[in-house]
Amino acid sequence: MTKFHRGSILCPNCKKLISANEARCPHCGIANPGSWWKNLKLWELLSTDQIIWAIVYLNVGMYIFSLLLNPISSGLSLNPFALLSPANKSLLLLGATGTVPIDRLHRWWTLVSANYLHGGIFHILFNMIAFRQLGPFVLREYGAYRMFVIYTLSGVIGFFISYLAGVSFTIGASASVCGLIGATLYYSKSRGGIYGQVLFRQIGGWALSIFIFGLLMPGINNWGHGGGILSGIILGFLLGYQDRVKEGLFHSILAGMCGLVTALVLVWAIFSSLYYRVAG
Repeated sequence: MTKFHRGSILCPNCKKLISANEARCPHCGIANPGSWWKNLKLWELLSTDQIIWAIVYLNVGMYIFSLLLNPISSGLSLNPFALLSPANKSLLLLGATGTVPIDRLHRWWTLVSANYLHGGIFHILFNMIAFRQLGPFVLREYGAYRMFVIYTLSGVIGFFISYLAGVSFTIGASASVCGLIGATLYYSKSRGGIYGQVLFRQIGGWALSIFIFGLLMPGINNWGHGGGILSGIILGFLLGYQDRVKEGLFHSILAGMCGLVTALVLVWAIFSSLYYRVAG
C-alpha cells in the first residue's frame, strides 16, 4: 500500500493518486512522478479537450493580429474568398511559408507559424469548422497528446512537402486538419468492422471533396493537403490509438515539445513582425 507524505498528486502518466515524494509510481512505474517539469500546467492543458479550444483561439488570435498589423490593406473585397484578407506583407512578417520565405529569407520556422495564419474570414472559418468536427473525434480515439502531435507535425510536414514541390507562398491550418483526416482514415481502416467501414467512407468522402475542391479552385495548396493526409496516416500508425496503445510518458513529452516549439515560434513571429513593422 502506498504511504502518503507531504501531500498527494495525480501521476502525470497514469493519473492515479500517489504520494508526491514517490521515487516511482507504484501503479505505472514512471520515475520521479512528483518532478516539477512533469507537472507543469501545460500537461493539464494538453490532457483535456481544452486543447481544442486553445488551438481555435490561437488561430483566431493570429488572424485578428494579422489584420491589425496592416489595417490599411485589409478590408472588404469583391471576391468573397478574399473578404477581410490580411495584407501579404503582414502574412510574410508573421510567418507565411514557401520557397520565398525559406529560400530567400531562410525562415525555416515558418513551417510551424504558417499553420496559424489565414488569408481571409472564410478561409479561417472553413478550417476551424473542420477542425472542430475532427479534433474531438481524434482526441477521443488517440488521446489529447497524440491529437496535438498529429495536428502539429502534419502541418509542418505538409508545408515541407509543398515547399519541396515549389509552392512559393502559403498559409493555413488545412494541412494540419488534413493530418487529422489522415489519422482518422488510418484508425477506421485499422479498426475495421461496420463502424470502421462507415467511418472510412465518410472521412474518405471528405478527403475526396478536398482533392476535387483543390483542383477546381485556384490558389489551393494541394501539395500541403496531400502531405498532411499522408503524414496523418503515418503518424497514426506510428503513435497508435487508444484501443491498441494507451497514451504514456513518451506521448506527453512529444506533445509538450510540440507545444513549446509552437509557442516560441509564434511569440517570435509576433514580436519580430512588430519590430519590422515599426522599423519599416
